[in-house]
Amino acid sequence: MKLYTFFRSGTSHRLRIALNLKGLAYEQVAVDLRREEHLAAAFKAINPQQFVPVLQTEGGVMTQSPAIIEWLEERHPDPPLLPADAGDRARVRALAAIVGCDIHPVNNRRILEALRHRFGADDAAVADWCGTWISAGFDAIEALLAADRQRGDFCFGHGPTLADVYLVPQVESARRFAVDLARWPCVQAVDRACAQLPAFREAAPAAQPDAA
Repeated sequence: MKLYTFFRSGTSHRLRIALNLKGLAYEQVAVDLRREEHLAAAFKAINPQQFVPVLQTEGGVMTQSPAIIEWLEERHPDPPLLPADAGDRARVRALAAIVGCDIHPVNNRRILEALRHRFGADDAAVADWCGTWISAGFDAIEALLAADRQRGDFCFGHGPTLADVYLVPQVESARRFAVDLARWPCVQAVDRACAQLPAFREAAPAAQPDAA
């Protein structure tokens, strides 16, 4: 498999974690968003939406990290990223969706570039914008984690699930935008537990070949 990725992309980060947890080998192709390589015709031919990540397999090219991770779960079900019980799966998916639907989309690169270039936002304003939505989402995640008395060290149960795959890259983004994590002890504890696992450490932005 070939993964088109950018080291600091949160969606690329979550897909790297999922691939690593599944124990799947992949070749990385760096797409430097800072140099707008994603806007080049060559990459547009691969993904008309001009986003990373893209996963190229023998079966073709796949885009959109949620769809790719669902494909991984269906094609490579062990180890699972979702619990066996339908209600538990809904809980895990809801935690992931707080990040994937409510935090990340309003904080991704194209939104921040629009704030800068169309509305004149400086770095402080951009950081405040990101901090607002990260904080709102983390407040909800923290409350859900704290209320789950059956939970172990991770977002659900005693091992990593889809919820952790989504949460850890968002914690990394929070640090990048200088969001103080102190008010979310459960979120911090999950991040620490995940950091003990090679699948998460090896997927971290700083560990990628294109990190600079």
